[in-house]
Amino acid sequence: MHAPSIHDTVAFLRERFTRAPHAVLVLGSGLGGLADEIEDPVRIPFGEIPGFPRRTQELAGHAGQLVAGRLEGVEVAAMQGRFHLYEGWQAADVALPVRALAALGAETMLLTNAAGGIRPGFQPGDLMLMADHVNLMFRNPLIGQTVPGEERFPDMSDPYDAGFRRIAEEVARDLRIPMVQGVYAAVLGPSYETPAEIRMLARLGADAVGMSTVPEVLVARAIGMKCLGISCITNLAAGLGGERLSHDEVMEVGARVRDRLAALVRALLPRVAGLNRPSEAAA
Repeated sequence: MHAPSIHDTVAFLRERFTRAPHAVLVLGSGLGGLADEIEDPVRIPFGEIPGFPRRTQELAGHAGQLVAGRLEGVEVAAMQGRFHLYEGWQAADVALPVRALAALGAETMLLTNAAGGIRPGFQPGDLMLMADHVNLMFRNPLIGQTVPGEERFPDMSDPYDAGFRRIAEEVARDLRIPMVQGVYAAVLGPSYETPAEIRMLARLGADAVGMSTVPEVLVARAIGMKCLGISCITNLAAGLGGERLSHDEVMEVGARVRDRLAALVRALLPRVAGLNRPSEAAA
């Protein structure tokens, strides 16, 4: 198995971007509004980018475009929406945007996702700082021949950078935004979990569960990018809340949390991406 080539992707984005991105933002279900705050934006629909998976169906809560520009003084490339394994893509396809943006110079990645709460006490609208994950997707984008510049056996003892997490906790305290650290369980989807599966995940140490994020992080760590992940608890997991689970609820809670999460990411970004790096022309 070979990872898909990013040559054409990188060449296309280098031509379209005015500056090289220092940081990548991956914005999950209902959480993409932050991309609308980017200054001097270059907006490119995913379907126009060579090498990106081609969607044949719209996915609610995912605008499906890459937005490059400046946010809080940092050159960023924001994925306004993402690709999921449950759409039928291979793990390497899902992670291709990360490889391409890293090749353009990005060294930091901030990811957000919508997740079901497992930890007792979680309520819809809570934020969880990802301290670790459990990959129950049973897919890995690193399978196959090693991509030049990537580690064959990347260390995953600190997938979500400990230094970044300390900064995130400080920023959240300063903004008076409640946030706790926890473990994210990644599952394949698209069906929501059964109550029995949630009890199993709780015994495995998971605090929240979702259907994304891990493929991108695995590739980012193999490349050497530092990552920070924030989960928005959009619902209580099956068997914990007594309510029927739906994507509409995920979207509604995501919209409710949007401003709080945007403020947190905006305050975090200069501190984790750094403002002391010189701007580099993408060309």
